[in-house]
Amino acid sequence: MSATTEATALTLSLTDEHLALQKAVREFAQKEILPIATEFDESGDFPLETIQKMGQMGLMGIEVPEEYGGAGMDNLAYVLTMIEVAKADASHSTIVSVNNSLYNYAIMAFGTEEQKRRYVTPVASGEKIGAYSLTEPMSGSDAATMQSRAVLNAAGTHYIINGRKSWVTSGPVANYIVLFTMTDPDKGHKGITAFLIDADQPGFIRGKKEPKLGIRASATSEIVYEDYAVPVENVLGKVGDGFKIAMTVLDAGRIGIAAQALGIAEAAYEASICYARDRQAFGGPIGQFQMIQQKIADMKTRIEASRLLIYNAVQAKERYKQTGSRYTMEASMAKLFASETAMFCADEAVQIHGGMGYSKELPVERYYRDARITRIYEGTSEIQRMVIARQELGLR
Repeated sequence: MSATTEATALTLSLTDEHLALQKAVREFAQKEILPIATEFDESGDFPLETIQKMGQMGLMGIEVPEEYGGAGMDNLAYVLTMIEVAKADASHSTIVSVNNSLYNYAIMAFGTEEQKRRYVTPVASGEKIGAYSLTEPMSGSDAATMQSRAVLNAAGTHYIINGRKSWVTSGPVANYIVLFTMTDPDKGHKGITAFLIDADQPGFIRGKKEPKLGIRASATSEIVYEDYAVPVENVLGKVGDGFKIAMTVLDAGRIGIAAQALGIAEAAYEASICYARDRQAFGGPIGQFQMIQQKIADMKTRIEASRLLIYNAVQAKERYKQTGSRYTMEASMAKLFASETAMFCADEAVQIHGGMGYSKELPVERYYRDARITRIYEGTSEIQRMVIARQELGLR
């Protein structure tokens, strides 16, 4: 991290604990993750060993209290972790994001004591992998159109689930899943219920692994449910509250993806700085040319603006813990701007590197591929703009 970035962090009141965590994660990411990033990007294999090591460091349950296997830190600590991990490899940061802000957060916010101990503790400690499943083949941004169904059996003891879920991050390896499915289709989005799913039960079928453009080591697949029986005790929250839970959790998830995007942007920017200093053309380094300087200036400005929006969202989430006031607007603005910054910086990095930017010999092309998904998952840029505008206009 540059001296400028360190100074920015200090002015935003990072504690000694935050700075120590940032340093530890940066060192781990650069030593353990960066050297294997290209290999796992090419193979698409799930990096289980490094994920387990991060679990031992407390990084798979950063905001989870220590009594449930987590690190017991705050959302700012999570954001700092996501940035540093994403700078080394976006795939690893995607896995960290799902475990922390989608899976663990959902259960800690809406689960019973028994659910927290059974389903959070092994995931927060890195022993098990969690996942979050909302999307279906024909149901993405419009969750109310989902076709999967959960029907209560005659005895009233279990729900029987049938349907197909798609784009389940960590689906090929997940041990537990927070699943959203319809229990009362006539009620639309108010008929969605959340369930805690054990992957080792009959009727749980892992579908095809998706061949993705980027974040390839973050395994993604379909999940098929065929008469899968889940006990009523595994309902997360209340029956019919699934949509509310999903949207609340996505607020937290969007902060995580914003931090991931910032990490990718910083990696692309730092690579560009080094190349602009070292690459010689027309008698000197290419950084002497105004067109290159313009790109550097624009990248840096967007990165720092993204950081401030992310920190603003972090502060809004902390207020939510005290007041219960949603931070949807702040999370959406951070996610929108940071994701588009990641794409902008990655694109400019490729341009600055010229032909080498297009080559797999350097990681710049990976940053470009990885950055693209940040504008899509956990709410597309179009959805973020709609959320922001509707909030401002007072629409529902």
